[in-house]
Parts: sequence; structure tokens; C-alpha cells
Amino acid sequence: MSATPETGPSPVTVATLRSMKASGSRIVMVTAYDAPSARLAEEAGVDVILVGDSLGMTVLGFDSTLPVTMDDMVRHTAAVVRGASRALVVADMPFLSFQVSPEDALRNAGRLLAEGGAAVVKVEGGRPVAPTVARLVTAGIPVVGHVGLTPQSVNALGGYRLQAKGADTAIALRDDCLALQDAGACAIVLELVPGEVAALVSRSLDVPTIGIGAGPGCDGQVQVFHDILGLGVRTPRHATRFAEVGEAVRAGIAAYADAVREGAFPGEANYHHADPAVVDALSGSRDGGE
Repeated sequence: MSATPETGPSPVTVATLRSMKASGSRIVMVTAYDAPSARLAEEAGVDVILVGDSLGMTVLGFDSTLPVTMDDMVRHTAAVVRGASRALVVADMPFLSFQVSPEDALRNAGRLLAEGGAAVVKVEGGRPVAPTVARLVTAGIPVVGHVGLTPQSVNALGGYRLQAKGADTAIALRDDCLALQDAGACAIVLELVPGEVAALVSRSLDVPTIGIGAGPGCDGQVQVFHDILGLGVRTPRHATRFAEVGEAVRAGIAAYADAVREGAFPGEANYHHADPAVVDALSGSRDGGE
């Protein structure tokens, strides 16, 4: 990314991603669901922030992404945008926000840009959603595709399982990616597919691929904020805990609780004193009033 001492790094755009693929520069994407997380991710230097519908599980307490609504996505996307100024913000289109019709998809994608402030939307699925992707792109809405394990189809897939394991399904995955590319997708997420398959598919595409559980052969990687920071209940195989923030949070809250119970908090530095005249007046008042 170009920069000057006065302006800092240039904002990341969809053109930046294509340029990064061409130059062999790895794309770094991480999820975020609120302004503080987005600010920290951007300060750490990530290129792309994904407001994933994974917020259903990481933030809202659901056991899948399916209950997440458009209102949820708009609200969290707007929060992330308020916390980020350089990273490219991509917002997931939640379950049934784009599957009903291209017109419905256009209306909902428009909300994520107009109300949420996202620069790009992401949709799950391959060839069946390519016409919808084309409709959005024609309307001026950049789209990231998502194939392989598509969490919104978890019931049809029979769980969170490795995809494209056989020759036929690997070829189908590649054809899905080509269809999305032809429809105008600016990048494609490959989730939970064999590394060799992801690498071959990535080399066959002009647009960048972003892997999650798909090996090192993709043009970039995406991980869930909570997984890499040790904030989740468990860490999936495709993630590494790069920090133990959860342990630090627990320790900090426990120290606060101990300080309250022992009377050590608040201390002199944590509150204000009243004017002595006010204390005298209040002390001399029978019912506590003036």
C-alpha cells in the first residue's frame, strides 16, 4: 500500500486486492463485530475486516449463523465502519437475505452499503448464486463469493465437514469459482477444502482467494477474531490462538472483583469529593433534602 508521511497508508479497495494477488502479496483478513475490535484490527495492520454472520455464534450466543438478521448485520457493520478508516470492510449477507430473488438481494445489499457503510458484501454459494452476484455487481455493489463449507447450508451439508474431497466435487468447486468470477466477484473465500485443491483453484483464477481451513495456497487468509485471540470456548483446527486474551480478561475482572470486595476500589483517584458546605448542608438536613 502506498503512503506518505502526512496521510499514512492508503485505504484498501477491491483494486488493491487484485493488485496484491498480482504481486504475490498475502492478503490478511480478520472478522470484527464492533468498533473497538475493528480499531484494534486496523491498528494491527490487517487489510480487510469481515463483519461475518459468525457473529451469531461469537457474539450473540447462537449455535449457528442461521438466526442472524439483516438488522443485526447492518448494526454491527455500522459499528465496525466507525472503528476502521483504512481497512476494506466486507459485510456478510445473512441467511435468506439474498436467496429469495436477485431483487431482494439487491435491496438487502444496498442496506449494508447505505446504512451499514460497508464497501463490499459477501454471499455464500457457487453457480446457483452467480446470477445474483452479477445483478449486484451491475448495480455497483462489489461482491466477495464464498464456496466450500458454506455455514448457512450446514443442515444440507450434514455438519461442518471438509468439502471438495473427491475429484468430482473438487472440479465442481473450481467451476463454482469460475462462475463467480465471471459474474464479477472481486474475491472468493474458500472454506474447509483440501489445501492442494485450494491452491490449484487459486492459480486458475484472476481474482484473489481468501482461505479459512484451506491451506497456505490461497492468496490470503481469514480468521475469526475470537478464535485467534483465545476468546472462544474452543479453537477449531483451522485456527491458532496467537494470544490468550480470554485469560487476561478473566484475570482482570477477577482482580476488580477482589478489589471491590476488599474495599480497595474505588480509591481516592476514582471519585470526586463534594464541597464541605454541601456536606454540612446535607448532614444537617433531617430528610436528606434542602
